[in-house]
Amino acid sequence: MIRFENVSVTYRGGVKALRNLDLTIEDGEFVVVVGLSGAGKSTLLRVLNGLVPATEGSILVDGTEVVGASARTLREVRSHIGMIFQTFNLVERTTVVNNVLMGRLSTVTAWRSTFGLWPASARAAAMEALERVGIVDKAYVRASNLSGGQQQRVGIARALAQNPTLMLADEPVAALDPVTSRQVMGDLQRINQELGITTLINLHYLDLAQEYGRRLVGLNGGELVYDGQIEDATPETFSSIYGREISSTDVLVDHDQS
Repeated sequence: MIRFENVSVTYRGGVKALRNLDLTIEDGEFVVVVGLSGAGKSTLLRVLNGLVPATEGSILVDGTEVVGASARTLREVRSHIGMIFQTFNLVERTTVVNNVLMGRLSTVTAWRSTFGLWPASARAAAMEALERVGIVDKAYVRASNLSGGQQQRVGIARALAQNPTLMLADEPVAALDPVTSRQVMGDLQRINQELGITTLINLHYLDLAQEYGRRLVGLNGGELVYDGQIEDATPETFSSIYGREISSTDVLVDHDQS
């Protein structure tokens, strides 16, 4: 499904976000990426859909070369990649179902989406996605009236409505409380298991990574420093990824229970 070969990303000013990355991810895998802020986690996700261009190397997504691809090719690649953001990225003034329908933009003409003339198949896909994350009853509620956890579930449903082959989640629980974080991670895990959608998730909290992850990828300074099964990771593994001893800020603590 995904292959990075000698991939580097250098931002303006000479900052190297990724360094000579070699990584292969197979169809249907559930991969958690961990590392300190600035380790390259977000860049790793965003080079896959061309939101950040790689400056060296090759990236294949389902057999399509992303590095140096034309705008048309990138649009085609992105149409099969669902993206879930830390800040939800919803249009709060409109309804939940309208937000989810945005995941179908690549399947309809511009005039249809502009005037809200979505085909029945698109509306059915949106409602099915909301059903899968358990908030179909909120379909006609304004997004601004939802809790943070509900808004993130709308974000997941919007990504699902694309009928993606790949899901990318960039710190999807960073703005959520411990209980809601586990609910959202459970949704992503279940969707991967039920639909077989390849899933890459950036996380800061190591206990969540251990609880929900299967394969762990660790980055430090833009370099791949660990790639293996989550059950094989030890405290020493995480210390090597983070370059320091693990602290209380690296785990998700439910303060109501502490």
